[in-house]
Amino acid sequence: MKNQINITLLAFILGFLGVNAYGQNSIGTTDDFGKIIINAYIPPQVEGLPPAARSLLQNKLSQIALSNGLGADAFNQRFIITPNISVVSKNITPTAPPMVAVTLDVSFYIGDGIDGTLFSTTTIEVRGVGTNEAKAYISALSRINPHNPDLTSMVEQGKNKIIQYYNTNCEFIKTNAMALAQKKEYDQAISNLVIVPEVCKECYESSQNLSVKIYNMKMENECSKNIQLASVAEANNNWEDAANYLSTILPDVSCYKKAQTMLKSILDHRCSDFLAKARGYWAVRNYEMAARFLSQVPDDSKCAGEAKNLYSEISTKMNANEKRDWNFMYEKYNRQQTFKETKGFELQKAQIKEARDVGVAYGRSQPRTVTYVTPWFK
Repeated sequence: MKNQINITLLAFILGFLGVNAYGQNSIGTTDDFGKIIINAYIPPQVEGLPPAARSLLQNKLSQIALSNGLGADAFNQRFIITPNISVVSKNITPTAPPMVAVTLDVSFYIGDGIDGTLFSTTTIEVRGVGTNEAKAYISALSRINPHNPDLTSMVEQGKNKIIQYYNTNCEFIKTNAMALAQKKEYDQAISNLVIVPEVCKECYESSQNLSVKIYNMKMENECSKNIQLASVAEANNNWEDAANYLSTILPDVSCYKKAQTMLKSILDHRCSDFLAKARGYWAVRNYEMAARFLSQVPDDSKCAGEAKNLYSEISTKMNANEKRDWNFMYEKYNRQQTFKETKGFELQKAQIKEARDVGVAYGRSQPRTVTYVTPWFK
């Protein structure tokens, strides 16, 4: 039974974290979790590249990654695919009008952009012709085929080195994640764990198990925080805020029972308040406001019986026209209250969905400015 609970919890949390359940070679998904990821990066050493050609080359790098089963341009920015260009020849053609013809050697590199380790490289030759140099470059670079066998071989070699990196550094990744969690940097810790590619089976599974543990730590911490915030709000008679803090606490955390006890106390207080206001407005024959507050008394609260009696009392003392208006207003506000309760439930579901992307959200929120080390250009 315990194993079944752990499996269910793991599946639930992995859903929260947006882990890609598809295989390494699944292409066309927007979710790169579970994939090996490399980032397209054109270093400043690639000089003389026209802006339009630079953009085209950037796209080609991404296409090479994607067409070979890798995630590209995601939040895991450690591994990169970079180019360098050597001009083999540049000529003006003897045509009318004259054209610029270029022959380029385009070298590609896959490596660890953080520590500067080169994993794989290859060079292909491309040629292009255009009315000016920029268009000649664009013509040449557009001929780069992402499925070129040399590029495929380079990517496969780079992929194997990245797998080796994760397998070698797995314990360090997990230790670092736990250190972040101890500092209550839960989102970063989870993000660092769920980017471990699924193809690294042993490291992947142990990292996901640890992400469950850290997620539970995050939930426990938020539970304690929300209990404190709810207590402060309750002390200041901010009953709505107090209820909202408590309603976000899920059943899996240790303070859930305490949260539910507090929530019931708050709801009972609110129902007494609503009932008193309904009575006050009924005393001055303000049917609309009496209906508004009476309809907000929950059917399962301690005030439900008194609310029902007050409703009957009001109904029996009205004439036909008043009763028709009263019933209309009561139903109107009752429908609005039901909508609010439903909306509250939908809000809780939305918060669960939001938690599903906690690792993704953290990774994508980080600055994209990374200083890469590329010693292979020297």
